[in-house]
Amino acid sequence: VPLQACGGGLVQAGGSLRLSCAASGRTFSTYVMGWFRQAPGKEREFVAAITWGGYTTSYADSVKGRFTISRDNAKNTVYLQMSSLKPEDTAVYYCARGGTSYTTPRTASSYDYWGQGTLVTVSS
Repeated sequence: VPLQACGGGLVQAGGSLRLSCAASGRTFSTYVMGWFRQAPGKEREFVAAITWGGYTTSYADSVKGRFTISRDNAKNTVYLQMSSLKPEDTAVYYCARGGTSYTTPRTASSYDYWGQGTLVTVSS
């Protein structure tokens, strides 16, 4: 289930970016999808997750109200709309496939397939 994340780049503080993650395979719509990020010298951290039907989402406190996760199962794609970006949002962002539950896990160990990451740099 290769995951291909894209959409990263350099943006000024206060700006916006939309990340996309395309998955292959016919079962994309049955899985939880999540976004994580890893800043230089820091551990990978949870950003957002969405259940298979998109009915339930969850966010890290640090991005709540600024980021929105969504998905288009017809396109096998999950998105992360990022607004009001801050320099501390600078990181490599990873999409990942979770399980088939109705919850939105926040631990990396709950996800089995990972994309290659896309770099987001927010300048002050």
